[in-house]
Amino acid sequence: MKSYAMEKLRNFILVGHGGCGKTMLAEAMLYTAKATDRFGKVDEGNSVMDHDPEEVKRKISINTAVAPCEFKEHKFNIVDTPGFFDFVGEVKSASRVVEAGILVVCATGGVEVGTEKSWDFLNERSLPRLIFINKMDRENANFTKVISALREKFGNRIIPIQLPIGEAEKFAGVVDIINKKAWQDGKETPIPAEFSGEVDNYYQALVEAVAESDEELLDKYLENDTLSPEDLLTGFRRETMKGEIVPVLCGSALKTVGIAELMAAIIETLPSPAAVETVAAEIPGKGETVELKASREETPAALVFKTMADPFVGKLTLFRVYSGVVKSDSHLFNSSRNQDERIGQLFLIKGKNQEPVTEVGAGDIGAVAKLQVTATGDTLCAKDRPVLLPGIDFPKPRLVMAVYPKGKSDEEKISSGLYRLVEEDPTIKMEKDTTTKELVLAGLGDLHLEVITSKLQKKFGVEVDLRTPKVPYKETIRGASKVEGKHKKQSGGRGQYGHVWLEIEPLPTGT
Repeated sequence: MKSYAMEKLRNFILVGHGGCGKTMLAEAMLYTAKATDRFGKVDEGNSVMDHDPEEVKRKISINTAVAPCEFKEHKFNIVDTPGFFDFVGEVKSASRVVEAGILVVCATGGVEVGTEKSWDFLNERSLPRLIFINKMDRENANFTKVISALREKFGNRIIPIQLPIGEAEKFAGVVDIINKKAWQDGKETPIPAEFSGEVDNYYQALVEAVAESDEELLDKYLENDTLSPEDLLTGFRRETMKGEIVPVLCGSALKTVGIAELMAAIIETLPSPAAVETVAAEIPGKGETVELKASREETPAALVFKTMADPFVGKLTLFRVYSGVVKSDSHLFNSSRNQDERIGQLFLIKGKNQEPVTEVGAGDIGAVAKLQVTATGDTLCAKDRPVLLPGIDFPKPRLVMAVYPKGKSDEEKISSGLYRLVEEDPTIKMEKDTTTKELVLAGLGDLHLEVITSKLQKKFGVEVDLRTPKVPYKETIRGASKVEGKHKKQSGGRGQYGHVWLEIEPLPTGT
C-alpha cells in the first residue's frame, strides 16, 4: 500500500449497540474497496476483523480491530470496536486515535442502550460523526421510525441525506438527497416518482439547517429562498466537521447496498488528520505544554493505543503517529518510562495479517513487534525532543473474583499468563491478597472474566476456576477510652511503684 498525504487519510471508529452490524459494515467496506478477495462474514467465522478464536467462537467482537483500505485515492483506517459493555476499554482506547466516528444503528432495533453510550463516547472526544442505519434488508426495518427515535434522543441536528428505496425484503437501493440521485445495484438511476415529494422535504430541511449555521448563508437563503448547490455543500461539510450537523445514511452491510455511497460521504464530510494543525504535548518532568505540528516534517511522536499477543511475531504494539515519521530499523524514546526502544520492522495491520512497510507517517496508524518496555498508553518520540502525549483514560474494573488452578502444576503458570493478558487489556487488574493468600482478578463484567479464563486455557494451557473471594474480617475497637492504672509493691527493701494512663481510640476508616 502506497504512502498517503495527511489530507488523503481518514481515521474513523465504528461504534454502536452490540449486534447492530459494525463488523459486517467494516467487512463490506473492505470488500467494496477490493481490499479483500472474499466477503468475510461473522456468522461463518471468516471475517477479517473478528479473527480471535474467542470472537469466532462467540460470534461477537471482543477486541478493537484495525484494517486499512484504499478508496477513490484516499486511505481509510477502519477501527472496529466491540459493542458489549464488558469491553468498553477497547472503545476508549480506539476513540483516542481517530478524528471521526460512524454510529451504526440497527434498522429494526433503533436507538438502544449501546447507541446512547456510543454517542456519549463520541461526545467525550468531540468527534464529528455520521450515522449509518444498517440492516435495511431485515424484516420489520423501519427507516422513518428510526429517524424519529434518533431526533427524539439526540435533537434536530440529525439530518438524513439518504432515503432507502424499499424496506425489508423490498430494499433495493438508496436515494441521495443532496445530489438528487438514486443508486441501485451500484448504478445511478432516476429517483422513483413516489420519492420526489419526500426528497424535496428532506432537501429543504437540510438547506434550512445549513442556512441557520451561518449569517452569510442565512442572508442568501432569505433573499433567494434556497441555497446554491455549492453553498449548500460547503456549509454542510463545515457544520458536519464541527458536529453541528449529523448526517444519516442507510443501507445493508450484508448485501453491500449503500456501502460505496457511505464511503464517498466519509471522504466528503469527515475530517482528515490534517484538520488538526497542532497537537498538545507535555515536556516530561517539567509540566510545560508544547505544540507539535501535525506534519511529516516535525520530530516523531506516536501514541500506543493497543497491545496484542501475536502467536507468530510475539507482542505486537499498535500506535498512531501524531507528528513526524516513524521508520523501520530505527530507535525511539519511550518518554512514559524513560527508556530507549529499538524499532524493528513496521507493519500495517489488517485484522490478523501484517503488511510490512518501511515507514508510518503523521496521521497514520501502524504496528511494530517485540518492543521491550512499551505498554498501552505510552508515548514514543525522539530522544532529543522528549514529549508526553495525553494518555488513555481506561475504566476501572468492577467485578472481582479469586482465581484457583484446577491442577497443582498450573499455579506458577497462572501469574505469567495473566501478566501477558494484562499487557493486552489494561482494564484487567490482578494482585495477590496478602491476607487471604488468594490471587484476585478484576474485570469489567462476567463476560469479560469468562473470556480471560478462556484465553488462559487456549494461549497458556492453564485451566482455572473463578470463585467468590474471601473477605478478611478483622476486629477493631469502636470507640475511644481512657484508663488509669497504678502498681505498688512493698515487701522489704526498695519498693516498686508505677503510674500509667492508657488512652486508645480508632483510626479513621480505611487507614
